[in-house]
Amino acid sequence: MAPPLAGITVVSIEQAVAAPFATRQLADLGARVIKIERPDGGDFARSYDTTVNGQSSYFVWLNRSKESMTLDLKAPEARPILDRLIERADVFVQNLAPGSADRMGLSGPALRARHPRLIVCNVTGYGSSGPFAAKKAYDLLVQGETGTIAATGTPDAPSKVGMSIADIAAGMYAYAGILTALFARTSTRDGATIEVSLFDALGEWMSAPTYYARYGGAAPGRSGANHASIAPYGPFRTGDGRTVLLGVQNSREWRRFCERVLERPALTNDDRFRTNPLRVKHRAALAEQIGEVFQRLSAPDVLGRLDAAGIANARLNDIAEFAAHPQLAARGRWTTIDSSSGPLEVLQPPVIVEGASPTMGPIPALGEHTAAILGELGFDGSTIAAWKQKGLL
Repeated sequence: MAPPLAGITVVSIEQAVAAPFATRQLADLGARVIKIERPDGGDFARSYDTTVNGQSSYFVWLNRSKESMTLDLKAPEARPILDRLIERADVFVQNLAPGSADRMGLSGPALRARHPRLIVCNVTGYGSSGPFAAKKAYDLLVQGETGTIAATGTPDAPSKVGMSIADIAAGMYAYAGILTALFARTSTRDGATIEVSLFDALGEWMSAPTYYARYGGAAPGRSGANHASIAPYGPFRTGDGRTVLLGVQNSREWRRFCERVLERPALTNDDRFRTNPLRVKHRAALAEQIGEVFQRLSAPDVLGRLDAAGIANARLNDIAEFAAHPQLAARGRWTTIDSSSGPLEVLQPPVIVEGASPTMGPIPALGEHTAAILGELGFDGSTIAAWKQKGLL
């Protein structure tokens, strides 16, 4: 089976996380993704760190299977080159600084007036209108503006989420929007203009606590790794110094938990713990009861009891333990790709399409494909060499 997006060409002026995350997933499905980068260093995510055999962990994560073309978009000679590229594209993606695309004539209306079948996806920080439209937006800042930091952490200290959650949310919605527009185009023959902002994307993910606060009169309290409104639902220490996570969701599970895990059936109808709201109210007392039992057991013993009782549970793994997780190994989730610094082990994409393997191409070196792409566009070698000498490429 051919990759689902074979024959689709994406041109992207992208950097950092959100837009590259969207286009990498298109590349995983077989789309040809041409990544436009600045000649003087390229996507600044290339220099976030040097931990992956000298390459950035972020860049390795976000840019496999793409073609890197360098082009100084501020030079007057760049526009005809970019126009030829876009003329052949199905999708154009950009996450330039606020207002830059419009000033360059790369807005959705401007591009689609010339290319009606083109799908234009603009990834912004706060959207193209409103008082924040011109503000720069990075993941941490958007977590702050959407209340995500206020909702995360312990009662004593708010905390950012430990990954680029605003970027990831925006990238996922951009990816879904592009797929939707490609599907619609098969019947309408028309492209579309899509806008996704980090603020709106993470705002959607914050809907439940927002509705809770808006209609309940107060926001859910920060509860660390515990669930704010369900108990017991969170981490508990065991006698061997490990931590297990568990979640009791209903009265049937609560009964089994008391009888078969804690071996304290009387707790089932204890006036402090009979219902979930009561267990949340008396969370500290409940944790003390659980702790008395778990401190006499090892983590494997606790997990065994939980499994036998049908109570959802997990280990609190660190990142190294996740990388060595037996579930990843058993399902062949690690694979090897090429890069300029040698072979790299990476995780395969989470969507498994029956009969089709994901495209797992190399990590591109900066400008690696510039000459080949320009040759496809009809430019000769001497012209390309002159542009290179001038710093255009």
